[in-house]
Amino acid sequence: MIDFLPFEFRALEVALEGICSSLDAQTRELEVVAYPALDELTAKTSSRNLDRVRKMKCSMTRLTSRVQKVRDELEQLLDDDDDMADLYLSRKTAMSASVSSDFGHDDESPTLASKVSGSSSRGSAVISAQGENSVEELEMLLEAYFMQIESTMNKLKTLREYIDDTEDYINIQLDNHRNQLIQLELFLSSGTLCLSVYALAAAIFGMNIPYPWRHNHGYIFKWVVMITALTSGSIFLGVISYARHKGLVGS
Repeated sequence: MIDFLPFEFRALEVALEGICSSLDAQTRELEVVAYPALDELTAKTSSRNLDRVRKMKCSMTRLTSRVQKVRDELEQLLDDDDDMADLYLSRKTAMSASVSSDFGHDDESPTLASKVSGSSSRGSAVISAQGENSVEELEMLLEAYFMQIESTMNKLKTLREYIDDTEDYINIQLDNHRNQLIQLELFLSSGTLCLSVYALAAAIFGMNIPYPWRHNHGYIFKWVVMITALTSGSIFLGVISYARHKGLVGS
């Protein structure tokens, strides 16, 4: 089809072909790098993987901006028939040459005004006869590359959605790890509280103060140890049971 188009349309088609092909190639290269990097980040969250995804996301943002700009320009051009008609430079050149040749005829002609009027009417007829077909040809040409750039844009949108899903998954993992750390802190705090009760009993009975019941009452030691241990264990189990009842820790 390119051989039957005017020169300006052929030049436009070559430019659009180069731009769209370049953007599509960059998008495919980005997809080849992005999807494995995102899968690796999902499997293992590390600083190296996060840095790779960050750089890839920056590249995708810049590429999306360029694709969106080309898409918007094509869409704006397709929505305005006057702008598409203005791109028919060969027709404008032919009209200018026709008008100039009419003005270059013999100045002695008494019907110069009528010639100018006839030239203008012929030019208008040419515009009206060729305008619709030329705009239709250009519209078909632009629509073809608009569909191509739209396909590239859809690829980038799909990649963006995959990145967003991966980020959501990573955030869920981080929240889960954070909750596990909170549960561990709760267990450690409960254990520390129980040991503090046990240490309090040991400190009280370890004071160097003469007690009358310390003489001939050695069996009391084992009861103190047992009761203190049971009390500490009961406090620990009570705290954990309360936390599970309130849903603070998993069952």
